Amino acid sequence: MSKAIVAVVYHSGYGHTARQAEAVANGASRIEGVSARLYPVSGADAPWAELEQADAIIFGAPTYMGGPSAQFKAFQDATSSTVFAAGGTWRNKLAAGFTNSASRSGDKLASLQQIAIFAAQHGMHWVSLGLPPGNNSSQGSEEDLNRLGFFLGAAAQSNADQGPDVAPPLADLRTAEHLGARVAETALQFVRGRG
Repeated sequence: MSKAIVAVVYHSGYGHTARQAEAVANGASRIEGVSARLYPVSGADAPWAELEQADAIIFGAPTYMGGPSAQFKAFQDATSSTVFAAGGTWRNKLAAGFTNSASRSGDKLASLQQIAIFAAQHGMHWVSLGLPPGNNSSQGSEEDLNRLGFFLGAAAQSNADQGPDVAPPLADLRTAEHLGARVAETALQFVRGRG
């Protein structure tokens, strides 16, 4: 049977988004036949050849001032000359996204939208979170998956006065794991369908 490679490309300013990225990769690696690889970026340098080998790329960045961090944006901008100008070598790969900020909303949707548009510019196929919103009724709980109610990708909330040893909360990390597993399962279907 064909195997799939899922790359998790992310920037983390304080370590919270790194924990979320690790959860995404853990979720993906739990799917038999999938190899998940973490790639931290902090600017224009990235493992371009390794990303070319991936069947799916899950992008993640903290939300700062209403959008992805400047370091992640530098990575995005670098793809115009390394990927896009090279003939669109990410075309038809799968893509998904995640983000984290201190506020419950924190304009995280704007970051996920920017990441989704970025993936679309590369001709990638977007995989959504695939979960209903959690914690949206009197029966809900802060422990629910997707407790923040995002559809486009996985969102996490980390209190500004807590380090990555405490935040984001377990529910948000489990939501990230769900996204990784969902993308991994889709990647296997995609790869095996091509075969």
